[in-house]
Amino acid sequence: MKEIAYEVSLVSGFEGRGSRSDLGLRPMRAPTLKRRSTVILMVLALLLSGSALAGPPYTTVEMTVDIPDVTLIDQDANEVELRELVDSGEVVMVDFIFGTCTTICPILSAGFSNLQRRLGSGPGGPVLISFSIDPEHDGPEVMTKYLKRYRAQPGWSFLTGDRDDIDVIMHAFDAYVPDKMSHQPVTFIKGNGSDQWVKIDGLVSTADLLAELEKIRGGRS
Repeated sequence: MKEIAYEVSLVSGFEGRGSRSDLGLRPMRAPTLKRRSTVILMVLALLLSGSALAGPPYTTVEMTVDIPDVTLIDQDANEVELRELVDSGEVVMVDFIFGTCTTICPILSAGFSNLQRRLGSGPGGPVLISFSIDPEHDGPEVMTKYLKRYRAQPGWSFLTGDRDDIDVIMHAFDAYVPDKMSHQPVTFIKGNGSDQWVKIDGLVSTADLLAELEKIRGGRS
């Protein structure tokens, strides 16, 4: 049987669950495959095994996060005061990724991209923050190329900084990992005027992210 590799598609998006089309995956022809430097093997493996979508696809827990008073660098090489950024939007969403990741990061980033398409970008849209967990290698050039891959619009910041600052941030969000290969698929959402965050643990579709967002806006249930 002819082998077919799949990539995360930003056309249909990771907006449902249960099939390759639901997950926003499309077949890659041989010439395209040859041009790709990476293939998202973990995604395909999880889909074939069914383990990514078996049972509850994700869990949530409410938590308080003491945002560290640190200055980071974004994809445009601008200094960013983290506390000011977190307080700048009605809705803030956070994840942890790195520029050369080929496993869970593409799914998380496709979700952010889909959210921007659904909710809009810039003023009034969600503030999306992706923290690099590989600050030694993720500089502005790497982060800019990464965001372009996912058609990021204004309102999505990819942040890096000193290793000590990144570690402090991971600890604050209860998402610390000792090295980038150990990171987990976690997303955090906070509503305006609240210190409470919702931690989403697991791979989550755009539809589920929107549902969790509506719970936050409605006071959760």
